[in-house]
Amino acid sequence: MGQTNISIRIDEDIKKDAETLFAELGLTLSAATNIFYRQAIRTQGIPFPLTAAEHGSQKQARKEFGEVFKAMQVQSVINNTDKTAMDDIDAIVAEIRQKTRTET
Repeated sequence: MGQTNISIRIDEDIKKDAETLFAELGLTLSAATNIFYRQAIRTQGIPFPLTAAEHGSQKQARKEFGEVFKAMQVQSVINNTDKTAMDDIDAIVAEIRQKTRTET
């Protein structure tokens, strides 16, 4: 599959904050964007709930997802694989979403 470039406009502070967050997860901005697009295609929509206000359980779920994803990235390095299986990510996202739904 060939690669292509995209150009988007984003607030400078948001970009910096996102780069910092993704770096903590072992990702580049490009890798995180690719994950977002893949998940959107797989779910045929935005791969997270869009709400007017974020509840505490949603913040906790986002934190848990970040921690689990980071662990998966570390494990992929240990296993000498160059990417984490999207099916594994789908399963983790579904588990966290279910947990979030039961807590609200």
